[in-house]
Amino acid sequence: MTVKPVIYQLLPRLYTNYCPAPAHNGTLERNGSGKLNAITDRVLRDIKSLGTTHVWYTGVIEHAHDADYTAYGIPRHNRHVIKGHAGSPYAITDYYDIDPDLAEDVDNRIGEFEALVKRTHKAGMKVLIDFVPNHVAREYSSDAKPAGIEDLGHGDNKDMFFSPTNNFYYIPRQQFAPHVDMGSGDDAYVEFPAKASGNDCFNAFPGVNDWYDTIKLNYGVDPWNGSKHFDPIPPTWLKMLHILRYWAAKGIDGFRCDMVHMVPVEFWKWAIDNVKHSFPGIIFIAEIYDLQLYRPYIDAGFDYLYDKVNLYDTLRAIECNDVSAARITSCWQTVEGIGDKMLNFLENHDEQRFASPQYAGDARRVMPSLVVSSMINTGPMMIYAGQELGEPALDSEGYSGYDGRTTIFDYWSMPTVRTYLNGGKCNGVMPDDTVRLRDSYARILKLCNEQPAISRGRFFDLMYANYENHHFDPHRNYAFLRATDDDLIVIAVNFDINDKEVEINIPRHAFDVLGFPEGVATMKDLINGGRATKKDLKSDVPFKVKLPAKGAAIFKTSKSDIKQTDGGKA
Repeated sequence: MTVKPVIYQLLPRLYTNYCPAPAHNGTLERNGSGKLNAITDRVLRDIKSLGTTHVWYTGVIEHAHDADYTAYGIPRHNRHVIKGHAGSPYAITDYYDIDPDLAEDVDNRIGEFEALVKRTHKAGMKVLIDFVPNHVAREYSSDAKPAGIEDLGHGDNKDMFFSPTNNFYYIPRQQFAPHVDMGSGDDAYVEFPAKASGNDCFNAFPGVNDWYDTIKLNYGVDPWNGSKHFDPIPPTWLKMLHILRYWAAKGIDGFRCDMVHMVPVEFWKWAIDNVKHSFPGIIFIAEIYDLQLYRPYIDAGFDYLYDKVNLYDTLRAIECNDVSAARITSCWQTVEGIGDKMLNFLENHDEQRFASPQYAGDARRVMPSLVVSSMINTGPMMIYAGQELGEPALDSEGYSGYDGRTTIFDYWSMPTVRTYLNGGKCNGVMPDDTVRLRDSYARILKLCNEQPAISRGRFFDLMYANYENHHFDPHRNYAFLRATDDDLIVIAVNFDINDKEVEINIPRHAFDVLGFPEGVATMKDLINGGRATKKDLKSDVPFKVKLPAKGAAIFKTSKSDIKQTDGGKA
């Protein structure tokens, strides 16, 4: 059976933190941290009940933070190169370790992660973790690396800006001097010579908006002239491959790879081939923001790519800026032939919450965007923990201000998730609107794999046949078909704030291409409990449907349920 991945992203540090009243800019001691062990069998069953097939545990690898774990042999990090008290999950300090904030027994933190992997598999879901290849924390140092493994930066020639055998880029004879406070006296952070920062800032003076808390890794590309030095294989390639294989051997099922377009495509081809040779079932997901690089990175071996700059940006513009829904057609055309490789989402840790005032301002408006993003292709759909509960990100947590996002830099707990999970019982009392919202998410996400026409079927855009249709508004409505050889699904959405009664033209070409007869069909209303109804499914009679405000309609029929009329042919 072909499975369409439905991914649930969660940061354990936030997800199972039940602190009832976290303080602004609070420390670990004040606000606490979620724990891996708190993601229990019961919690996992609840996540699974949404239709989830994969859980992306974000921020589990040890990263910069200002909590003191020196009693466990973990060096204390300098607070001046940490963003927030909890630090960025993308400023890795030890690629071979689990973040101690997430462990109940710090000495057994790897064991607790391995147990979580087993629990997740037992619950019928697969495990994804981050791989952050472009940069590391400024104070990277592995105390958990296997015997015989050299640290990143070990043996580098620090007198050279670029050397193919160096792991980092250096700014010789200059001290690191970002435009942020680096402290003074014994408290100061001192780096000499300075190393380039993660966002390709190749000088000693990054600004507050640069990734000054990270160091750029050197994959053998000279940034001054773009020359590539891949033969012999650069040491960074070998070290990063070992890290990938280390975590693959822990039984995980895939990597979400950070900022892949900042790392040479040649590395990815080499590394993915090597990992999949030993772990053939493992998947690689690319965070990527350059449409021109979609196909080259798929050719390099990535299973799926973020479709942020295409579909996500379009759906957001429709919701927030009154952009025409007809623009969705250009989204699938842009990725035609690779649509099954596109990972769609409405939220993740980088983006503003859908329900935030900075985005839609109301979680109940999500249905048209949710249906389109989850059903337009056979690629994965991802949601972010709390999205299904309408988490509005109204807090100013600390380093992360009031920006419509849930912080990744602070010790915090999310009000909606905290209330819903209710200490792990998953029975918190929620407002009726929230209960209905979660039920809607579960209904739509489950359909993604309950219906083969959605999980593996073909797609047919109906917009070209409806641009001049006076009973269909192509600027606020969007309609398409999904089909297998046996089943046909008609999907229509309404981005308008008013209810609509629309008439959708289904052209004769659609019946020919999909191999379905015309006629009167018995159709199941998949959004409203599968209730059966008779509908005209013909090229010369519009398909009539009521679309609620900010809503959708999904109707399914099978060939055997279509009573052919004169002229109808399969």
